[in-house]
Parts: sequence; C-alpha cells; structure tokens
Amino acid sequence: MSGNIDRDGQTRIGGEWLVLAAAVLWGTTGTAQAFAPTGAQPIGIGAIRLAVGGLALLALAAWRGRLRSATRWPVLATLLAAGCMAAYQVCFLTGLKITGVAVGTVVAIGSAPVLAGGLGWLVNREKPGWRWGLATTLAVVGCALLVLPGGQFTVQAWGILLALGAGFSYALYALLAKQLLAGRAPETVMAVVFCLGAAMLSPALFLVDLSWLGQARGLAVALHLGLVATALSYTLFAHGLKVTPTATAVTLSLAEPLTAGLLGVFLLGESLALVAWIGMGLLFCGLALLSLR
Repeated sequence: MSGNIDRDGQTRIGGEWLVLAAAVLWGTTGTAQAFAPTGAQPIGIGAIRLAVGGLALLALAAWRGRLRSATRWPVLATLLAAGCMAAYQVCFLTGLKITGVAVGTVVAIGSAPVLAGGLGWLVNREKPGWRWGLATTLAVVGCALLVLPGGQFTVQAWGILLALGAGFSYALYALLAKQLLAGRAPETVMAVVFCLGAAMLSPALFLVDLSWLGQARGLAVALHLGLVATALSYTLFAHGLKVTPTATAVTLSLAEPLTAGLLGVFLLGESLALVAWIGMGLLFCGLALLSLR
C-alpha cells in the first residue's frame, strides 16, 4: 500500500511541475506580442496563434501515430472544449479592451481558479482541500497586487462580464480537457481541440490586417506564439492535467502573470512598484504551496 501511495504522489507532483512549466511558457505571450510589428491586432494574433499551434499539434500527433483513439470521441465535449478555447480568446482580448488590461486580467485570471474549483467539485466531486484554498487565496491576491498597483481604473460592466466569461471559458475548458484525456494521448486531444478552435476563429482572419506576417519579426512572433506558447505549452499542460486535479492545475496556471511580470522587468525594462513586488511574493508562495511537498 505504501509503495502505491509513493508512486501516486510522485506522479501527481510531476504533473504539477508540468502544469507550472506550461504556465511559464504562457507567460512569454505578452513579451512576444510586445515585439510584434505595428498593425498586429490582438484578435488576429489570437487566431494565428491557435491556427499555428493546432496544426503543429496535429502534425505531432500524426508523426507519433496517435490520431486514432482507442475510445470513441465524445462529440459534444470535444466541440465544447474547442468552443471554450475560442471563446476565451475573444472574451479575454475584448474584455481587456473595454475595461483595461489591469482590471480585465485580474477578473479573468483571478476568477478561473475559483470557478475551476467549483466546476471540479460539481462535476467530478473533486474536493480541492485546504491547501488549494490557501494557495488560491495567496495567488489571486498576489495577482491583484501585481497588476493593479497605482493608476486610475475604469470599470465597465460589459468589460467585467467578458473577463468573467474568459475565466469561466478557461475553467470549463480545463474540466472538459481532463475528461477527453481519459484513454487518449494528450497531444491528440490538444490537436483536435485547437484545430477546431482555430476553425471557429478563422472568420476573424478575413477581418483584420495580416500584412505584419510578411515581416521577419512578425513571422518570428507568430511561430513563437504558435509553437512554443501554444503547441509545446498545452502539450505539457495536458500531460500534467491528466494526473492533477482540475482546480489545482488552474491555480498553478497563475504562474503565467508571475512570469510575464518578471519578463517585463528584466527583458522589457519595465519598473514595478513595491506593492507589485509584494504581489509577486504572495503569488510565488501560493504556487509553491501547491507544487512542493
């Protein structure tokens, strides 16, 4: 019995580190967008990101011979997961535009762990436990302190609702993805979901200017976002999610704003107020509480 417990514990800890690694890669998204050429619009970048990432995941799954699943694909859950990923892109980017980056980020990213915990308990009867509750509180408060220090904020109802929609979309996506991973290869699940999500967002490609892709810097940004911040990161996330409770995985995803903040300081030359550094500390403590045993 003790041997089984040790093996299960090691597997779960490994899964948590995979989710953390994925979140760190997600945190490079904002820095990559900062290097995008003038004229690159957020909705266009999001659509290109899903398209490149989905095709890369599809090629990986085909190369490894994992496109065929031993179990039947649940059509509704698959379409819902793809719809959640597409909806997240639209709700998050539009919410930020209406209510501002700071408030929108806190509402979207901060609400996702709480919503994931509720959904996991309602659907899968996963009980997050005290460790998740304390870690989530520390991480959400830290995230708020990281992106909200100083300045004037305009809070608009539609922007808040869209940001909440982004948080809910991500939480529901994680829950559905965990169900799809049962009996299927992680790269196969991610390939199917992202290709369908990209197809849902494809009309946006005809409404925005994509001439920036013709520049070397624009192409490099698109490839980084698609291959590293999407294909690689979500493959790691899927492998980690397979052995990690949904609520824990979504809370660990808060490493994304921590990474983005650090990259902004050390790579883009941005400055942070003292309260933001305190927020980083709280966020790091929350993540460490979940990932370390």
